[in-house]
Amino acid sequence: MNPATGPELRDIHLPPPPSWWPPAPGWWILGLLAFALMALAAVYIYKLSQRRRRRLRLLEEFERTVAAVQDDRSALAAALSAFLRRLALRREPAAATMAGEAWLAHLDRAVGSEEFSAGVGRVLLDAPYRAQADYDAPALIALARRALQSEAAHA
Repeated sequence: MNPATGPELRDIHLPPPPSWWPPAPGWWILGLLAFALMALAAVYIYKLSQRRRRRLRLLEEFERTVAAVQDDRSALAAALSAFLRRLALRREPAAATMAGEAWLAHLDRAVGSEEFSAGVGRVLLDAPYRAQADYDAPALIALARRALQSEAAHA
């Protein structure tokens, strides 16, 4: 200290700039919200991919079933009936006990038409038990494919 000039004065001290850590509460909330949205999107995408894989597996199984017995109409009707039964059991366990007209009505509800109870789908009742079944096999395959697609869309 110089007594002639007085105390040595220093310039104004500015506070240090604010630190980026820890962030303000609003940033925490925004970060948690973004994380939750990303997690929900990941779960949604995962479920979509699982559903798509399930549909592809069902379609592949259907094509294998049809290809294995396409030449034998009785076996084709039996295989399609068994396939449709397994497909229905996935969604409604009570389908295991359905028979006759109740089974055809259930299939009609799945497709949204009356092609099982009043159309080519009626052959599922007795064609599997005949030695020689005479029906429109491509129409039955197309009907079963529509039932598969409508069931897979709901699964």
